[in-house]
Amino acid sequence: MTTSACITLARALLDAAEAAHCGTVYLLHFDRPYAHAAHYTGWTTNLAGRLAQHDAGHGARLLAVIRDAGIGWQLARTWTGPRSRERALKRQGGASRRCPLCGVRPHDTTGGAS
Repeated sequence: MTTSACITLARALLDAAEAAHCGTVYLLHFDRPYAHAAHYTGWTTNLAGRLAQHDAGHGARLLAVIRDAGIGWQLARTWTGPRSRERALKRQGGASRRCPLCGVRPHDTTGGAS
């Protein structure tokens, strides 16, 4: 195998590895708070499938509990990134500060004018 072919293969493997680790971080906004919880932050590689699981009361225990309590939720915001981004957001706390449904306008991170 030539050096060029090795580099091409290595890049393809790296791209595949990055794609496998990239997913969607999502923020769910509860229609009304449950005890102290008003939001849920999660990560998935299949957002539609994961939201369907939550809607059915499966997956995260908190989502099953609020479903049983008759509390609805809606998808408030998403970010693209690895699971470590979900962990970082959860460690920061203050999900309501990132929730557009709570009246927060997310910052434009694309550099465009608003």
